[in-house]
Amino acid sequence: MRIAIAQLPVTGDARRNGAAVRRAMRAAAEQDVRLLQLPEGLLSGYALNPVEDWAEVDWDVVRAELEEVVALAGELRLWVVLGSAHPLTPPRWPHNSLYVISDEGRLVDRYDKRFVSHTEVTRFYTAGSEPVVLDVDGFRFGCAICIEVNFPEVFVEYAGLGVDCVLLSAYPVDATFAVKARAHAAIHCTWVALATPSDTASFIASALYAPNGDVVDEVEGAEGLLVADLDRSAPELDVALTKAKPWRAMVSADPAYRSGAPDDPRSVDRTTL
Repeated sequence: MRIAIAQLPVTGDARRNGAAVRRAMRAAAEQDVRLLQLPEGLLSGYALNPVEDWAEVDWDVVRAELEEVVALAGELRLWVVLGSAHPLTPPRWPHNSLYVISDEGRLVDRYDKRFVSHTEVTRFYTAGSEPVVLDVDGFRFGCAICIEVNFPEVFVEYAGLGVDCVLLSAYPVDATFAVKARAHAAIHCTWVALATPSDTASFIASALYAPNGDVVDEVEGAEGLLVADLDRSAPELDVALTKAKPWRAMVSADPAYRSGAPDDPRSVDRTTL
């Protein structure tokens, strides 16, 4: 399955952001991409940079731009996972979300960031509560946002849900973020697609990490589109996908891996040679 990961500027102008999203969609469709992933907060503008206060955001414009993106997804027969703030009923702050848009031109789900930062929870965002998975062409995707890379339980949960690839859209603050994302790919034997904005290109790039921990590809420069195929039959992924992944999934429940000598004094006593 062919996916694309976009690295684009995030501005405070939803019209400008929406136009950039649609350009990326058309570029992806020209390369026979089935799913396009975009960075955190892209459509509405991300909190703090550049949005200092939600009063600055014209939600009617954000909604109109989203509707255009949804309609274009149907025209192009393209799945789109798009970062944006999602307004709630006042006075609640918005969710920090990923809109899941199908290739039929419908908004079919929305992932709301569950682990939010101290700044987000005290000034900007309302935390979400549910994991989100989507099935496209025989591949299952899970959604995660930014600092959730620091919470292993997010990736453990998606592994239990049978996810092939975690779509991690982010606005990172350091290059170590990429190391963490790559580690989750290798630990859980899944692809991890990392979508970051142009603003952070000086220290991190949008990238795709393979189930064996390899870097499949990265976006070069400040702005671009990474196009790559998810291929379960790739020889270099055989151990990760056909051996390591199923073994890791079953080992915690298999009694063969529990203590084999619970009543052996030489096992129980850990102070003797």
